[in-house]
Amino acid sequence: MSVRIIDGKSIAVAIRRRITEAVRKRMTAGLPRPGLAVIQVGDNPASSVYVSHKRRDCTEVGFHSEAYELPLQTSEKELVNLVDRLNKNPAIDGVLVQLPLPGHMDTQAVIERIDPGKDVDGFHPENIGRLLLRLPGIRPCTPYGIMSLLEHTDERLEGKDAIVIGQSNIVGRPMAIELLNARCTPTICHSRTRDLQAKVRSADIVIAAVGREGFIPGTWIKTGAIVIDVGINRNALGKLVGDVDFATACERAAWITPVPGGVGPMTRAALLENTLLAAERHSHRP
Repeated sequence: MSVRIIDGKSIAVAIRRRITEAVRKRMTAGLPRPGLAVIQVGDNPASSVYVSHKRRDCTEVGFHSEAYELPLQTSEKELVNLVDRLNKNPAIDGVLVQLPLPGHMDTQAVIERIDPGKDVDGFHPENIGRLLLRLPGIRPCTPYGIMSLLEHTDERLEGKDAIVIGQSNIVGRPMAIELLNARCTPTICHSRTRDLQAKVRSADIVIAAVGREGFIPGTWIKTGAIVIDVGINRNALGKLVGDVDFATACERAAWITPVPGGVGPMTRAALLENTLLAAERHSHRP
């Protein structure tokens, strides 16, 4: 079987072009640029890279962006006070708190402090609840981006057996809801799952979000399956690799995402889509 690569980079480029045009039309109509505020606590190198990429994306599509780099010793109260101010700021349509937060902060409490209409990460319980009820608005970025990747395969998703390996609130759980809403039959697997190999072997769609290099051997992949690799790991040679043994999986899969260049660009593109949606909703408020 000749595998086809799902190129997240090129799909994300097309999405950014569409958003750029939407921003141009907003400004022509006298509406403000969408505004995104990103808050980072501490100087985690990976977080700093992500934040810089997000700011660059905002500049490219014409968004107004603000970055708040807070010291590691910032208190939770100081952080939520900043979130409160941004919630009230009419120039800001989206508020994103870069995760992970330091251990002395209650991450869920901070997430719930963000106005659900400005929660462009899609993590607020209200937004997750709307997704569960099949009333999606602002959707968690990585699962949202993955659904766009799946749509670009032109495969019929209805009825497919899908496996999500990883049960995090950021990817695994909302990903299963997205797949269910697409009329797939999803299964979530985790550290207590029995006979993971058999479950992967039977899946038409495999979404790996574990964060462990080569956790899924390519020989487990069902012939003709779609493989979405969310993992970003650095191997002994310093190379970025995924959770799936890419070379062997390519011998069996029909479609597969590369690492890097697959899910990552689409997560950032979904953030821009969420921010634009938030801005459009704010523009139509009475």
